[in-house]
Amino acid sequence: MPTIAIFFGIIVRMWHDDHPPAHIHAEYQGFEALIAIDTGEVVQGNLPRKVAAILKEWCATHRDELRANWDRAQRFEPLERIQGADRD
Repeated sequence: MPTIAIFFGIIVRMWHDDHPPAHIHAEYQGFEALIAIDTGEVVQGNLPRKVAAILKEWCATHRDELRANWDRAQRFEPLERIQGADRD
């Protein structure tokens, strides 16, 4: 699964040809969750509250880039890296 961003110890990935709705996979210190791209909400799994809040804001800031990556993933095309919340 391609990594599209890493920031504050959070690893954000996206699978090619994954199931709808459009989402990212987030990992943080043993926690894992699926995050809806459109809302930034945890739809499956569990994350610490602060990490979930960071990801929600990050999704809102990068929604267009995430959507473009989702579309690429559905076509099995290479995904683009997205700047992290720490500007890395």
